[in-house]
Amino acid sequence: MPFLNISTYRFVALDGLPALRDRLASSAQAAGLKGTILVAHEGINLFMAGDEPALRAWIANALHAEPPFAGLPTKDSFSDAMPFRRLKVKIKNELIRMNHPTIRPQQGRAASVDPATLARWLAQGHDDAGHEIALLDTRNAFEVDAGTFEGAHDWRLSKFSDFPAAFDAHRAELEGRTVVSFCTGGIRCEKAALYMRERDLPEVLQLEGGILGYFAATGGAAPGWRGDCFVFDERRTGAADLAPGDPPPCERAHGVAEQA
Repeated sequence: MPFLNISTYRFVALDGLPALRDRLASSAQAAGLKGTILVAHEGINLFMAGDEPALRAWIANALHAEPPFAGLPTKDSFSDAMPFRRLKVKIKNELIRMNHPTIRPQQGRAASVDPATLARWLAQGHDDAGHEIALLDTRNAFEVDAGTFEGAHDWRLSKFSDFPAAFDAHRAELEGRTVVSFCTGGIRCEKAALYMRERDLPEVLQLEGGILGYFAATGGAAPGWRGDCFVFDERRTGAADLAPGDPPPCERAHGVAEQA
């Protein structure tokens, strides 16, 4: 049987992190799951894999049983091999490090655009108000090299905490356009959108569900997308139909796997 792979996150104010970590670790280990769960005072971010019945039962009876995560949706895909080597459950200062403490998505989400609407905007060449679209890839350079939206702005980030300085340097590229920030699952582009709004760039949206959500919502057609999506597990990349993709360029060139 193939393994079910899930990813999800939620920005929500959390307390009692050590006890929460221990509950999630204990229940996931008992279910035979592997992957990574990160918890912080700003929320949860997880990538997990396991036998489908066991993983779906864990989502319903452990994850959703925690009130802050009730009804938390997941992005699902399947693989023939287990894509994680072990289970890691960690407490972090930030789910994704930006080093910008005024950005607090747990206090209010960034405005978003759903995948179907973005696909329509890309097909017509503008948003519904007639504004030009600026797609902004908020991922690291090696992730972008595996695949991205055609014509997307790529600032060659080496780590997400470089984003604020990169935005300040490249802001003029985005002025007067509707900016759609995107990333793998949504967590980075949500923080990026909030930062740009804080810096008084008015027309900024995040892609709801990120790249993986776009793949799922468009049935693998992924209009405007080129290549695969880098993922931080042993599949390395995912194709638009959510099947494992080709090795990323860095691995094709050097014959070695990057460590996630």
